[in-house]
Amino acid sequence: MKAPDGNKLAILNALNQGGFVSGQALGEQLGISRAAVSKHIQTLQYMGLDIFKVTGKGYSLNNQVGLLNQASISKHYQALGANTAQVEVHPIIDSTNSELMRRVQSKSELESGTVVVAEMQQAGRGRRGRVWQSPFGANLYYSYFWRLDDGLQAAMGVSIAVGLAVYDAIKALYGINIELKWPNDIYINKQKLAGVLVELDGQPQGPCQLVIGIGINLHMPQNTSQHIDQAWTDLSQHTTALDKNQLVASLTYHLEQRLAQYQQDGLQTMYAQWNALNAFAGECVELNTGHRSWRGICEGIDQHGGIRIRQDGEVKSYYGGEISLRKAAL
Repeated sequence: MKAPDGNKLAILNALNQGGFVSGQALGEQLGISRAAVSKHIQTLQYMGLDIFKVTGKGYSLNNQVGLLNQASISKHYQALGANTAQVEVHPIIDSTNSELMRRVQSKSELESGTVVVAEMQQAGRGRRGRVWQSPFGANLYYSYFWRLDDGLQAAMGVSIAVGLAVYDAIKALYGINIELKWPNDIYINKQKLAGVLVELDGQPQGPCQLVIGIGINLHMPQNTSQHIDQAWTDLSQHTTALDKNQLVASLTYHLEQRLAQYQQDGLQTMYAQWNALNAFAGECVELNTGHRSWRGICEGIDQHGGIRIRQDGEVKSYYGGEISLRKAAL
């Protein structure tokens, strides 16, 4: 599937101004027939854009988050007191994480702090090979490249720091209290809002390169949400102040702050902050490795980022990116 271009992109930009636009006005503006306008609209809807028609009024884009703009991101980023953000904006991509990992593995010159964002992913990925629903223009698809000189072992708790960075950004912009689910999910009222996927390349003792992927639901269209197999929410259900470019800037700023803190002190101070936001604190949960599962009471994380589970009066910590955690069915 191609990104919107030509007349499709012109129609999308017109609809992105807000309100209704008649098919006749769009046709006259572009020098095409109303039938051609309708065909372009159908293609945009197929891509996941929530466009609806009202007889006598025309078409309207049900999307309050706007489109990505590099200049706007930089403006918001600088307003936070930071330097120019190293952000690449792509209309469509297979996966923002895959794009950065290709560069890592091909030994391309890549500066730590590089960000790749896209309006749509054709092959968005979650943990354990899951598909991440990525309709055009609806949500945030974001990846950050970070170089850590202390080896793979030192990167073990990075997803904890990333989850706190997402919390920082959302709290600062919208005043929303989110919850964190080990190892890498972000919830509001027990419904999934966002996910993190950290991929690593490097040696156990040498420099380590990380690609930190973050997907945040902003304004999920109904025709896509039916493919999601768990309780979910998006930011549009909790705030009317969404600006995707401002969110990219805030997320980048807070991610840099948390990663600097992590590099300096590990999780020494952050693990207690994470535990205060633990979505499953004190609840009966089930751990699953794909080959084995067991239950216990969730006691939060330890200072290395492992999940602490109480079983038969004894508390043990568990580590590993392939372990999943969910509330136990009673």
